[in-house]
Amino acid sequence: MPREPKPIRSDIAWSTTDRITIRGLDLPGEILGHLDLAEFSFLQLTGRRPTAAEGRIYTALLITLVEHGLTPSAIAARMTYAGAPEAMQAAVAAGLCGLGSVFVGTTEGSANMLAEALADDDGTADLDDVARRVVSGFKERRAIVPGVGHPLHKPIDPRTPRLFEIAEAEGVAGRYVELMKRIGVEATRTYDRELPVNATGAIGALSCEIDLPLKAVRGLGVMARAIGLVGHILEESEQPMALQLWQRIDREASAHIRTAT
Repeated sequence: MPREPKPIRSDIAWSTTDRITIRGLDLPGEILGHLDLAEFSFLQLTGRRPTAAEGRIYTALLITLVEHGLTPSAIAARMTYAGAPEAMQAAVAAGLCGLGSVFVGTTEGSANMLAEALADDDGTADLDDVARRVVSGFKERRAIVPGVGHPLHKPIDPRTPRLFEIAEAEGVAGRYVELMKRIGVEATRTYDRELPVNATGAIGALSCEIDLPLKAVRGLGVMARAIGLVGHILEESEQPMALQLWQRIDREASAHIRTAT
């Protein structure tokens, strides 16, 4: 006999004619006016309210990821808006599609790297040895160590010490933070060039410290960057540059052909 299908189930939210419940809390009575957006999004992702320290750390992580200037994702959003100004959601989606292993996705890579490295740690592992094994493993695979190095911010990514400082003040800086720092030192030694812990490395470490689900770490970038992209689209509507960029690219990319003819 065919198996009975499993019941469809969600534990996130439900509504009746006079009630909206999210993660077990009444939206009007227990959430609105009681939780800020960061606290509420933490609840949505984890199913629990953050502690005061977790909330401050989590808020700092989100703010760090909101804005990065005219990155490819912001340019993609502006270009899409220029072609479809009636659909802001399409422009935001276009920008979010560019979040991957180069932009934002390294937060997820850093968190996974640290979680795997300390999966069996009982608090006694030599973190210098762990850092050496981690870096040598990436080198043997000819893979980039996530969370270290930055094309612009050298020798220090200014966001990193501030994030770690906040973590120290909140009593959240533990072995994941310490291991990330030592991976930065070991990577610099191994590759013989400055490879400071960057913001994504710090965010990966702090995500582990506050026990965020690893699958949610890239989602932090998606949520935060959506805010930044809306800002870029609003600016594009008032100070457009997308059409000029398109015209310049078209003109400059084909200049050699026009000159030859």
